[in-house]
Amino acid sequence: MTGIIMDGVLMLLLVAAVGYGIKLERKLTALRAGQLAFASAVTELNSAATRAEAALATLRASGQETDLLHDRIIKAREVKAQLETLIARAPAAQAARAEDRPVARTEPAPHPAPPVEDEDRARRMAALAERIQGLAGPATSRRAATSHAEQTPGAGNVAAILQAMTANQSAKQSLNAARRSLDDDLFAA
Repeated sequence: MTGIIMDGVLMLLLVAAVGYGIKLERKLTALRAGQLAFASAVTELNSAATRAEAALATLRASGQETDLLHDRIIKAREVKAQLETLIARAPAAQAARAEDRPVARTEPAPHPAPPVEDEDRARRMAALAERIQGLAGPATSRRAATSHAEQTPGAGNVAAILQAMTANQSAKQSLNAARRSLDDDLFAA
C-alpha cells in the first residue's frame, strides 16, 4: 500500500513538472521573439543614426555653400551699385568732356568693336553715325566758307552726339563685359 501511495505522489509530481515545463517553454518562446524584435530595433536605430549623420554632413556642406553664395551675392550687389554709380556719372562726364574739346572735327569718330551678340544693333548705330557725319560734313565746309563770326546752328551738336554715342556704346560694352565676368564669378564652383 505504501508503494501505491508513493507511485501516486510521484505521478502527481511528474504531471506538475510537465505542466511547469510547458509554461516555461511558452515564456522562453516569447523571450526569444522579444529578443529578435529588440535586435531588429537596434539595427533600425543604427541605420537611422547613420542616415542622420549623413544628413548632418550634407547640411553642413549646404551651409558652407550658402555662406559662399551669400558672400558672392553681397559682392555682386556692391559691384552693381558701383556700376550704377558709374553709369549715372557717365552722361555728366561726357558732357563735361564734350564742352572741353574743340568741335571742329571732320574725321569720323572711332567706333569700338561691337560684341558678337549686338552686331545688328552695331550696324544700325554705325549707319546712324554715318548719317550724322554726313550732316556734320556740309556744315563744316559751309562754316569754312563763311566768316568765323557766323556759326552754323547745330554743327557743334553733331560732334557732341557722335561723342555721346561712342561713349554710350563703349560704356555698354564694358558693362556687358562686367556683367559676364560677374555671372562667371557667381556661377563658378
